[in-house]
Amino acid sequence: MTGNTSRLTGQCHCGAVRFEVSLSDGFNAIRRCTCSYCRMRGAVVVMAEMGGIQILEGRERLTSYRFHTGTAQHFFCSRCGIYTHHQRRSDQSLYAVNVACLDGISPFDFPEVPVMDGVNHTSDTGKPTRRAGTLHFVPAP
Repeated sequence: MTGNTSRLTGQCHCGAVRFEVSLSDGFNAIRRCTCSYCRMRGAVVVMAEMGGIQILEGRERLTSYRFHTGTAQHFFCSRCGIYTHHQRRSDQSLYAVNVACLDGISPFDFPEVPVMDGVNHTSDTGKPTRRAGTLHFVPAP
């Protein structure tokens, strides 16, 4: 995936929440996670630094969810339920943004997505983040 990632726009499914984001490292930091919440949610995310995401419309529609240590804050639209982004647990200066919410971007645009080991989270183990595997997308002929 290439292209200008300096300022991207995005929204939830129903359009009540609209945002603009600057990606920290373009699509180079794309990933999924194996923690219980991310595993059930199934989102592919990219990173934005603190202040790199601006809610343009629908701030009042955003609600949040915290679990386990309560450090990471996951945001989603209270109308359609779509997860838009979250403040990361391992680096609170970063937000992870759902690529499926970015205008013109699909998680299926990426043939390989690294999957990080969130079950054995670095904040729990004190060890560096471990790659658990790779998610592959191969389009049908």
